[in-house]
Amino acid sequence: MSERVPERLPFNDDLPVLGIAAWSGTGKTTLLEQLLPALRRRGLGVAVIKHAHHAFDVDQPGKDSHRLRQAGASPMVVASRARVALMMETPDREEADLAALIEMVRPQRPDLVLVEGFKAWPLPKLELYRPEVGKPLRVAEDPWVRAVASDAALALPEGVEALDLNDLEALADWIAAWPARWPACQCPREEVLS
Repeated sequence: MSERVPERLPFNDDLPVLGIAAWSGTGKTTLLEQLLPALRRRGLGVAVIKHAHHAFDVDQPGKDSHRLRQAGASPMVVASRARVALMMETPDREEADLAALIEMVRPQRPDLVLVEGFKAWPLPKLELYRPEVGKPLRVAEDPWVRAVASDAALALPEGVEALDLNDLEALADWIAAWPARWPACQCPREEVLS
């Protein structure tokens, strides 16, 4: 995987990006389900890019779109007045290209892009941490972590904010303020502090 992860992403000042990083079992998706309506109430349009660790299919065998994709259409776009879905086979890729995925959502003009997964990628992150999961904190080894939301008191490196994982409104406020902090947050923590 590391050969596909660049040292830097080509960030753009007008599209704030924030990673949501956590070990499996921490509750990333559940928390995002609760945060997205809270962010919407704060007036933010939020795009989400989610990493999947395995092959997955959003299409159903027997449907026209599935048949056409299986026949070689790439990409395959299905559209109605209610939604659009883009499906494309990427068998030659070792890993998804986050920079390309961010560019895919840019035309929709979201106020913020939240990235679930992609924890090895160089992007500012909010780490979610629950000690009961039994995994180590990533913040000590990842200079891109800007804040840690936990349900326990933690010793954090300088420049990393501590947030209460159980305070949904405070988390939504912190994330909603992210676009205003974005231009200064496009590099690792050490560069921000120096």
